[in-house]
Amino acid sequence: MSREWISEGLYEGWRQELRVDRMLARKKSAFQDIAVFENVDLGRVLMLDGVVQITERDEFVYQEMLTHVPLLEHGDAKRVLIIGAGDGGVLRRVLEHGTVEKAVMVEIDGDVIALSKEFLPSIAGNAWNDPRAEVIVGDGIEYVTNAADGSFDVIIVDSTDPIGVGEVLFTDSFYKHCARILTANGIIVNQCGVPFMQADELRDTSARRAQFFDHVSAYVAAVPTYVGGFMTLGVAAKGVVPGQQPVDVIRARAQKAGIAHTRYWTPEMHVASFTLPPYIAKNLPR
Repeated sequence: MSREWISEGLYEGWRQELRVDRMLARKKSAFQDIAVFENVDLGRVLMLDGVVQITERDEFVYQEMLTHVPLLEHGDAKRVLIIGAGDGGVLRRVLEHGTVEKAVMVEIDGDVIALSKEFLPSIAGNAWNDPRAEVIVGDGIEYVTNAADGSFDVIIVDSTDPIGVGEVLFTDSFYKHCARILTANGIIVNQCGVPFMQADELRDTSARRAQFFDHVSAYVAAVPTYVGGFMTLGVAAKGVVPGQQPVDVIRARAQKAGIAHTRYWTPEMHVASFTLPPYIAKNLPR
C-alpha cells in the first residue's frame, strides 16, 4: 500500500521526509497549516506550516531542557510566563516544579491547543487542569506589552522559527517588554534554531536581547527530529549569569522543586549544556 510522505523543507537545499502512517488532523487555521499524524518511528507528530514542532518519541528532550534549565538557573521561580507551546508540553514541565505558584500560557492559535488536546494528550498530561495554570488564547506580544512590571520570574518562549506567525517574537519591542515584566533576577529563554544551518537566529536574537539584559548566553540540546545537529536555546538574564551554577546547587534546587523523573535533563546535563562548540559560541555577543 502506498503511503503519503510529508517533506519538511525548512532549509533551501536539505529536506527530511516523514511517512504518514495515519493522518489524524489536517487544518488551515487563521494563522498556519496544522498537521497531526502517526509515524511508525516517531509516534504522533505535530507539524506547523510543514515544519516538525514536536513528536511523541523525542519531545522529552526539548521540553525538559527548555523548561528545567531556566527554572533551576533562577532557583526560586514562582511565576512563569509561557509564550506559545500550544501542545502543552512546556506547561506540563513547568508545573512539575512544586515551587511554581502560577503558570500563564499565551498561545495565539487556539486550534493548536484544541488539536493537541484531542490527538496528543500524552504531551501535556494533566497540565490543562492544574489550578496553577492559566491558559490564554491570545497574542503574546499584546500580553507582554500590557503586563505589569516585574510580573514574572521566568519567561519561556516556545515559538516557531522567526517566519510567519512566530516572527514578532524575535523583535526588539518584544524583548524590551520581556525585560520590563521580569523580576530583578528574571530569566528568559527561547529556541534559537539549529546553528549549523540557522546561525543567524542565534546571532540576531542574542544581539537584540543584549540591549535589554545584562547577561546573554545559550545552551544546547540534541533533539533528533530537529535536523542539523544541536538545537540552541538562547537564554538572557537580568541578575545571575546563566550557566555558572555548580552541579550540586542545581541538584539541590531540583530536589526542592520535586523534579525526580526525567529522560534527558540531569544536573550534569544541565551544567554541561552551557559548554558550546566554537561554531556555536561565536554567534554570541562578546
